[in-house]
Amino acid sequence: MSSHPYPFTAIVGMDDLRLALLLNAVSPAVGGVLVRGEKGTAKSTAVRALAALMPDVPVVPGCRFSCDPAAPDPQCPDGPHDTAAGEARPARMVELPVGASEDRLLGALDIERALAEGKKAFEPGLLAAAHRGVLYVDEVNILGDHLVDLLLDAAAMGASHVEREGVSVRHAARFLLVGTMNPEEGELRPQLLDRFGLTVEVAASREPRQRVEVVRRRLAFEEDPAGFTARWAGEERALRERIAAARALLPSVRLGDAALHQIASVCAAFEVDGMRADIVTARTATALAAWEGRRDVTAEDVRRAALLALPHRRRRNPFDAPGLDEDKLDETLREHGGGDDEPDPDGPGGGDGGDGPDDGGPGGGGRPPRQDAPDTVPPQGGADRDPQAPEPQEQPQQQPSQEQSSQEQEQPAGASGASGRRKPDDRDEDRPGRPGGGEQEAVAADEPFRARTLTVPGLGSGAAGRRSRAETDHGRTTRARRPRGALTSLHLAATVQAAAPHQRARGRSGPGLVLRRDDLRQAVREGREGNLVLFVVDASGSMAARQRMGAVKGAVMSLLLDAYQRRDKVGLVTFRGAGAEVALPPTSSVEAGAARLRSLPTGGRTPLAAGLLKAREVLRVERLRDASRRPLLVVVTDGRATSTATGITTGTGPAPAAAPAAGTTADGPRRAGSGGAGSGGAVALASRAARLLAADGTASVVVDCESGPVRLGLAGALARDLAGTAVTLDELRADSVASLVRHVRSAA
Repeated sequence: MSSHPYPFTAIVGMDDLRLALLLNAVSPAVGGVLVRGEKGTAKSTAVRALAALMPDVPVVPGCRFSCDPAAPDPQCPDGPHDTAAGEARPARMVELPVGASEDRLLGALDIERALAEGKKAFEPGLLAAAHRGVLYVDEVNILGDHLVDLLLDAAAMGASHVEREGVSVRHAARFLLVGTMNPEEGELRPQLLDRFGLTVEVAASREPRQRVEVVRRRLAFEEDPAGFTARWAGEERALRERIAAARALLPSVRLGDAALHQIASVCAAFEVDGMRADIVTARTATALAAWEGRRDVTAEDVRRAALLALPHRRRRNPFDAPGLDEDKLDETLREHGGGDDEPDPDGPGGGDGGDGPDDGGPGGGGRPPRQDAPDTVPPQGGADRDPQAPEPQEQPQQQPSQEQSSQEQEQPAGASGASGRRKPDDRDEDRPGRPGGGEQEAVAADEPFRARTLTVPGLGSGAAGRRSRAETDHGRTTRARRPRGALTSLHLAATVQAAAPHQRARGRSGPGLVLRRDDLRQAVREGREGNLVLFVVDASGSMAARQRMGAVKGAVMSLLLDAYQRRDKVGLVTFRGAGAEVALPPTSSVEAGAARLRSLPTGGRTPLAAGLLKAREVLRVERLRDASRRPLLVVVTDGRATSTATGITTGTGPAPAAAPAAGTTADGPRRAGSGGAGSGGAVALASRAARLLAADGTASVVVDCESGPVRLGLAGALARDLAGTAVTLDELRADSVASLVRHVRSAA
């Protein structure tokens, strides 16, 4: 890696990101920035470049916690400090790896020395290193929840606390927090989103001219980092001086009652929860005024601040996309006296959007921009946006699928029961001679509800979450054991009990406890883990009958919402017509699962065996990737099986026809309602596939979607083959009486 960071003023475009970072540099009290967007959009480059612009930090010589010599922390572990003159050093940019441990973040306390010698032997962590600098967290959405909680608590309090069995250390931890995330890999919980002051959406430009400039500048930088940096030194110096001037002006900026009323009105209009939004918007508007060299906050400052501070706070459920209705924002400001303030297109923060070789952005060898280039950071979505920037692309219009006529009610082959009567709800499956036909367009999901908790039986050891019981680093202490490797959580009573019988033999003479390494005991804690919840959804014609699919989608949407809240991974397998497909590979993005579900069409025959076999293959691959994450299979079906197809339409190609019968025994009794030869073969094949999943030890739940006065009980028989349990759509609700007494049974 080059010792020369990429110049901040050489970054092409990314106006919202640059503005948000600069406002936090002016006023760290804004609360940091969350950057949402795709990979390769200069997020890390911009953060590292900003650190080089931060003013030098005066520190107490030798202090590992970067105390300010003018006002040293009285509780600093390295204190007390003398009031002697300090030394200046550059502001640090500290990166928090996704796989970091709690001790790496907070710092490590040597419990053994603390108990035996009474000394607080503390090794500072990343929070101490980032004090008075920048802390950068890449992929914050896949960081462990407990680490995110600790990180955001420290950012809010300006201090870090480390406690181990009654031994406590506290030190200051004030930093500019910047997190980045790719929404496709999962969202942050709303509580955590709220702790970030500002949020911006970034995406690569679709304008060829801008993309060319990005590549040109980047190649020039990689070819000669020192020379490229030198060409932008004047712009960097001017921007650094402007940040320092804005910081000096900030205490003098006046936030009048009119501006405060506008802020409160905007936050109330968008129904954001709590008061943090109002406070952050006020701080951001004040920083904007200081950045532009003004002593009064204007309505335009409030508007620009709201566009940065509110989008991530207005989400009402996890499936809402962040965003802000700018027309509603403008209308609210007009109603409260802020509609007549027009932004100056040529003033600070305006000008051209800067997407040519003369503007600031991450690229190659163009000449430096004009001296006023740092001003060219227009507001998000505002009137000063670059006229040459690409227009928002329209969403491609979805072609409606051919809707199956409600008159098509022919009975599929083998669909009759033992009595020869036609099975109910089969009339909507596809007609003979039309393979893959009969597709009906997607049905809207019913309103989600609070779902009952489905858990995996036994005690796991997977990633921390909120679903099934597991041994975790956090939770209630259940027992003690000898440590395996480094001691991470001391079981004090067990350690004292192990050391007590040996005190006389070890020559104890004073109050201290004479400890040996063999005396230490690790606390074993039980908490909750996240699971892989794999949904197998029947999308065949029988499910489309009587408009059941809306209720089914509402139930699955409710389970997806529950999985989001419990920090699970989710996957989606659907089966209909000629086979099964993976609609969504296992992912942490529950939002992607909801999107796939909304667009799910229905129709065709019911290859239940293919759906189960495809689910088994998905689970096999996931066990290789993450053996500690236990799966929970949720099969959503009415239990019918009318097709013996076992081909898999996605992935590596069709499965061999003999695959479902491999390693199985005789078919056993035929399930009720499987009278015909074709239907009986399909049911027997599905039964075999279910028993294979049960033999793998997969915990399963069958959501019985059968409706109408005649019920065949096929879903219950499927649940018995899976060694799982069956619940009806009504029992899936948390407020159902039946749900209070039923739990997922242990897999055989």
